[in-house]
Amino acid sequence: MSSILTNNSAMVALQTLKSVNNNLAKTQDMISTGKAVGSAKDNSAIWAISKVMDSDVRGFQAISDSLSLGESTVAVASAAAEQVVEVMKEVKALAISAQSENVDHAKIQSDIGEKNAQVASIISAAQFNGANLLATDVDGNGATSLGVLASLDRVGTGAPAATSITVATVDFEANIDLATDLTAITDTATATTALGEIETFLQTAIDGAAALGASAGRLESQGDFISKLTDSMVEGIGGLVDADMEEASARLQALQVQQQLATQSLSIANQAPQNILALFRG
Repeated sequence: MSSILTNNSAMVALQTLKSVNNNLAKTQDMISTGKAVGSAKDNSAIWAISKVMDSDVRGFQAISDSLSLGESTVAVASAAAEQVVEVMKEVKALAISAQSENVDHAKIQSDIGEKNAQVASIISAAQFNGANLLATDVDGNGATSLGVLASLDRVGTGAPAATSITVATVDFEANIDLATDLTAITDTATATTALGEIETFLQTAIDGAAALGASAGRLESQGDFISKLTDSMVEGIGGLVDADMEEASARLQALQVQQQLATQSLSIANQAPQNILALFRG
């Protein structure tokens, strides 16, 4: 039945055109933003997951900065500890030379005094951003260790928990005090006593340097892991919300053709009432 009041064909063509225009607008938005899911209305579940993961990525980026700071702090302390080891080896050599009767023990003791001052200077200077892992008081507030934020652990839908790597002070300040704890060399007897004490100090320095080296290696390894983990999470978020540009380009061209056809179809449908006039022409 034909009617001049209700044009069913035009309504169908109009709905088709609206649908094509909506899909075309979405596709153009995908191409301009690069995202298939740009807001919650596009896909609420995927959008929510991506936002949780994005917040975790930001957290891991902050953790990466923390690890870099901690790694630098430990690296400074480790380098200083290794230098203390070298100085203690020189002190040991002086103590060994003092074992002979025909040497100037006073000058040897004077040299050891200079080495002691050098060790003290190294220990006091081995700080980074106010933290010194060779000192008794690491941060000036009584701390005996350095906590470095190292990870963000999430289980299920629960809140994430931060975990840290703790690096304890090797306390060279108290454990390698040549001025107080080393016997002054005045003859071969005191030289023998001092040599035994120096050997203990040297072993303390070696153990401390090794411990700091191990901590530096752990922080570096954790930093590499966090960097790779962050990259993987960013890639995962992209897989969820990023648009497939090849597919979007093909869809855009198809929708543009559909839009032209739908417009033409609507135009034809709108001419239907005009055709009714032919029925009344004589």
